[in-house]
Amino acid sequence: MQIDPKTLTGTWSYPTQVRFGPGRIAELPRACKSLGMSRPLLVTDPGLAALPMVAEAVAANEAAGLPTAVFSEVKPNPLGRNVEDGVAVFREGGHDGVIAFGGGSGLDAAKAIAFMAGQDRPIWDFEDVGSNWKRADPAGIAPIVAVPTTAGTGSEVGRASVILHEESHSKRIIFHPKMLPGIVISDPELTLGLPAHITAATGMDALAHCLEAYCAPGFHPMAEGIAVEGLRLVKDWLPTAVEDGGNLAARAQMLAAASMGATAFQKGLGAIHSLSHPIGAIYDTHHGLTNAVVMPYVLAFNRPAIEDKMVRLAAWLGLAEPSFSAVQGWILGLRSALSIPHSLREIGVGDDRVEEIAEAAAVDPTAPSNPIPLDPPALRAMMENALEGRVD
Repeated sequence: MQIDPKTLTGTWSYPTQVRFGPGRIAELPRACKSLGMSRPLLVTDPGLAALPMVAEAVAANEAAGLPTAVFSEVKPNPLGRNVEDGVAVFREGGHDGVIAFGGGSGLDAAKAIAFMAGQDRPIWDFEDVGSNWKRADPAGIAPIVAVPTTAGTGSEVGRASVILHEESHSKRIIFHPKMLPGIVISDPELTLGLPAHITAATGMDALAHCLEAYCAPGFHPMAEGIAVEGLRLVKDWLPTAVEDGGNLAARAQMLAAASMGATAFQKGLGAIHSLSHPIGAIYDTHHGLTNAVVMPYVLAFNRPAIEDKMVRLAAWLGLAEPSFSAVQGWILGLRSALSIPHSLREIGVGDDRVEEIAEAAAVDPTAPSNPIPLDPPALRAMMENALEGRVD
């Protein structure tokens, strides 16, 4: 194989300290103290805030001399207003660090609150476009301990948050290197109570991250290796985690796969996310579920550019034959086994705003790393196929 060595260039960075394993939530007070926190703010969503795990985390901190308040006004697709309200609570309470506790929405909101705690510009000034992140005062970013309770987004090892801009009904990616949590506590015991349908949707989100990272063009062999192993873990363990939510080994493997997906996608994402972001912003659909629904339609579109990679992936995953069709068949079969809807119509998406979604998807920050260049007509065609359930 002939390779132009000039293409073998890249800039690589990897995640933070991850304290992984059952029972490691007990280390939360020490983790907070090691990052210099004396009065943390725990940010989560309303559902988790009512569960014993949050009360127990707060009590453990209090017993260790760390008074901890809770902010939980976070929507499933976090709003800019949620971040503003959280920053107000952070400042009024004299807090000096953030515990990001929850699934993707809680983690993203918490990271954005920590980031904005010491900024004097609107959050939208830091959208992940060009070098906007350099506008931020890094000294004003509060330290973060992240505690994921779902196995999907991998936001615990990410340097960005996805926040909904209410006025434009669009999702914006807010980025800064210091948004990366200083310590992650990944305790699979915290995911044991997750319902089967949420386990399935979040697990498919992890799959989407690994798959798009693997398919994205560019030279990043470490990310590709992590993505492939993440895909193997999803293949081997997601069905078990959905069928038997009390299987701690399956929960642990999926929690690892989620962090691996978010580590790998620094290489890039693609049209799965480009479409999912505006669909979620307009229709308030679950992000992981939306990714799962549009996945095979995007794969079909990208087939000319990724066929060889799918042959290798099929072999690595141990599928019956090394081919694109085998990978697509595995994904379609997995979706069916997990009761993932086949079309966008089944999750409440209509055809009245297809053009608007296609236009927004074409300029989404994830679009440039799709294996085939994207434009509104191509995205419209994928959207229409996903609405009608047509997989080429």
